[in-house]
Amino acid sequence: MATKTIGVLGLGIFGSSIAKELSEFDCEVIAVDLDVSNVNRVEPFVTEAIQGDITDLEFLENIGIENCDVVVVATGTSLEASVLAVMNCKKLKIHTIIAKAKNKMFMEVLTAVGATTVIRPEKEMGTRVAKSLLRRNITDIVDLDDQYAVIEFLPPVKWINQSLEELDLRKRYEMNVIGIRKKTERKLDVSFGPDYVIQSNDIIVGIAESEIFERYDYLNKLR
Repeated sequence: MATKTIGVLGLGIFGSSIAKELSEFDCEVIAVDLDVSNVNRVEPFVTEAIQGDITDLEFLENIGIENCDVVVVATGTSLEASVLAVMNCKKLKIHTIIAKAKNKMFMEVLTAVGATTVIRPEKEMGTRVAKSLLRRNITDIVDLDDQYAVIEFLPPVKWINQSLEELDLRKRYEMNVIGIRKKTERKLDVSFGPDYVIQSNDIIVGIAESEIFERYDYLNKLR
C-alpha cells in the first residue's frame, strides 16, 4: 500500500523528475500539466497523469487534489500560475505545499500566499556544487535539520597524534564526536574515550552546526 499521495503540478524537467522518483518509492502520484506532451511523458510512471489547468480551482477539485498529503507546485516560470496554484491548494486545505521559485522575489511571494516550503533548485544545486569543490577535509555531510548535521571528515595533519581531550573539539567547533573509523574499514567505532589519540588513517564522525564547521574547513582554518 502506498504511504503517501502526492500531487505534482507542473511537469517540466523539475516536476517530471520528482514525479518519477516518488513513483519508484511506493507513493501515489497525481501529475498535472497543461501541456499534453508533458503529461504523456510521465504517464507510464505515475498513478494518474492528467492534462489540465492548475490555476483552475474547480478542475483541481474534480481530479481529487484535496486528497493529497503533499502538493508540489513545480511550474516555477510563471509567477501568476504558481501563486494561483498555491492559493488553490490552500483553499483545498492541503497542509504541505512545496513550491518552486526561480528567484528571491518569487520565493517571497509564494511564501506570502501560503506555500509551506519554497525552493530554488538552480541556486541550491549551485550551492551544493560549490561546497563540494571547497571541501578540504569533509568527506560527507548528512543534514539533520536546517542547523545541525552529521559530518564525516579527515583529521587535519595538525591533529595527528593528539587526543580528543587535547583537541577539545566541542569548545573549538561546537562538535560532538560520535564515531571514528579507519579509512580501510566501514565499521564505525563508538567505544572510545577522551584519551583516544587521532591517527593518520582515521575518519572522524561528529555532530555539529554544519555552517560553522564547513566555514572552518573551506577556509582551511581547522587547527
